Amino acid sequence: MTWGMDELEARARAQLSRMQDFSDRLGAITVRETSPDGLVSIEVDGVGGGREIVLSPRADRLGAARLGETVVATAALAAQRAFAQRARVTEEFAESFAELLGSRPR
Repeated sequence: MTWGMDELEARARAQLSRMQDFSDRLGAITVRETSPDGLVSIEVDGVGGGREIVLSPRADRLGAARLGETVVATAALAAQRAFAQRARVTEEFAESFAELLGSRPR
């Protein structure tokens, strides 16, 4: 079976569109996590990079060492959640792209 140029072009556009959507979805991932005591709130992007840290005015009562530990623990939890979202988006993309690659024009 020979595919016509129109079919090839349509498949290529569909694949590029799916890849762009995947990239956009990854880029849109943000996760905000707040420490159990409510004193630290951290937002990270889809690769776990810090975007924002908000400290409660009461956070200074923790002392430097405990505040540092709380910031690190909260950031780690936010990053874990972001990685889980990234994994779900990647899995969905892989499944849908495999279906797209497996389909053949009639």
